[in-house]
Amino acid sequence: MHVHVAFTPDESAAAPTGVVIDVIRATSTICQALATGYERVWCAAEVEDARALAAAEGGVTLGGERLGVLIEGFDLGNSPREYLTVRSPTLAMSTTNGTRAIVTAAERCERVLIASLLNLEAVTEAARAHGDDVAIFCAGVKGAFALDDSYVAGRIAALLSDDRSDAAEAAVRLAASYGTAEEAFRASRSGRNLINHGPELEADIPYCAQESVLTVVPRLDGMHGIAAQIKA
Repeated sequence: MHVHVAFTPDESAAAPTGVVIDVIRATSTICQALATGYERVWCAAEVEDARALAAAEGGVTLGGERLGVLIEGFDLGNSPREYLTVRSPTLAMSTTNGTRAIVTAAERCERVLIASLLNLEAVTEAARAHGDDVAIFCAGVKGAFALDDSYVAGRIAALLSDDRSDAAEAAVRLAASYGTAEEAFRASRSGRNLINHGPELEADIPYCAQESVLTVVPRLDGMHGIAAQIKA
């Protein structure tokens, strides 16, 4: 099993198994929502796409953010702590970076798994079980490198295989340079953005830094119109 890390979705990575990370906060939120009991998550790249899905289907919870802020007219934001109770069977999400990365991975991989630290052990075991090469996609920040995603990519790559691309090896070494996940997250641009928004959003940093507290492994279940459908 060969493991590669694409530090941004625009990199031309592809493999039978894709693993997508936007740890602060989209993929952490997806993992939490499905673990709580949402049946499916529709990941739309654009805000209007998510709104259109909710309007067409009915009984859909709208969740997401732009630049860390709740989208006008949406039910919930992008904090995993907002998804500890189920409001409807279906959640339609649009976020600044994460949902775009999922849609990109769907175009390049036979199967796509959704990763965070919350489900670190479970998602790593699922990726290993397929026995195929793995491409780990970091959502990044507006197309640029993101320290927090790269840290999680390194943790996953270290657990998966010693057969790593240079990028995967770099991610492993980056992750090893931090004493804790929370330390890495607070040093990242995404973490600093949460801190700058105040203590309510800053509380997401230690929440997202919890390791292997969920057993759920969200997976791409095909496209639902313009959205990637994710189920556990």
